[in-house]
Amino acid sequence: PEPDHRIRRPAADRFFILDLGSRAAMVDVAAHFAHGNRCGLPRPHGLPVSDPETLRVYAAKHADYATRTDDHNKTDPLLAAFIADLDSGARALDLGCGPGASAAAMARAGLRVTAVDAVAEMVALAARHPGVTALQQRFEDIDGTGIYGGIWANFSLLHADRAALPDILGALHRALVPKGRLHIAMKLGNGTQRDNLGRLYTYVTE
Repeated sequence: PEPDHRIRRPAADRFFILDLGSRAAMVDVAAHFAHGNRCGLPRPHGLPVSDPETLRVYAAKHADYATRTDDHNKTDPLLAAFIADLDSGARALDLGCGPGASAAAMARAGLRVTAVDAVAEMVALAARHPGVTALQQRFEDIDGTGIYGGIWANFSLLHADRAALPDILGALHRALVPKGRLHIAMKLGNGTQRDNLGRLYTYVTE
């Protein structure tokens, strides 16, 4: 299989690339690069912002998904680094939170966490975690200015419409405080494709 690439973009205009595993890209972006400098971002045309079949799959498989991902999300070293970059008590947004394991880790670390997902079943799971405010929202619902010290979008925006990504990223940028932290993870590739479960992915290139 093709190697994964984990791309961390700090407060300097260069990339650091590490080989990892298979067909994923991790991008950790200082907030002031989230808007305006769109190197490597996908160009317009793609799927609906919230693909109904993808949402249906996650609703049907929510319990299985929690079982398969919770342990990894709780111990993800990039999540630990994201948390460490934020001040104690800072507000954080988990965008596309799924069952909420990452949001729970943020809350345990003393962050004030809002977790959002388009799937009601995932929101219900996330809401069980102490200190997590869980809301049913879609990517296009994100609004507000200067709210969050950090936004965690870990393999969630890969389900967004390619044409909508610039507007979504602009909204995320506005929602961050100055010099806030924006973490985005996407899959490397071209075009769009469904997996064997029926989930639709928008692939991006470096």
